[in-house]
Amino acid sequence: MSDVPRELKYTKNHEWVRRRDDGNLAVGITDHAQEALGDLVYVELPETGREVKAGEACAVVESVKAAADIYSPVAGTIIDVNQVLADMPELINENPYGTHIFILKPQDPAAWETLLDTEEYAKLLSEES
Repeated sequence: MSDVPRELKYTKNHEWVRRRDDGNLAVGITDHAQEALGDLVYVELPETGREVKAGEACAVVESVKAAADIYSPVAGTIIDVNQVLADMPELINENPYGTHIFILKPQDPAAWETLLDTEEYAKLLSEES
């Protein structure tokens, strides 16, 4: 469980969520997800300004062996995307918890509390293995 940062929240689809000082949410994929996918070769970033529902597919990561949807953890508006990933998708493999895919302005700031905490996510991982 040491590789699951405690300050983050998680989804059952293996996204991590970091609440920023401004209340917005940075979203990326977990170490488990990038490891399962393998070397990433492409990231399809969502449109800035797009409104998304909780659980809605809004981005795609592709590896040499698979493609996977990235889901919005909560309802909100995508206010920024990590443009660097268009040219360097491998940054996710190199530093999954330090590389966000997009920034979301949550519709309801309290929705953060509905996401999985570290222990709940670790339990999910142990059930999947």
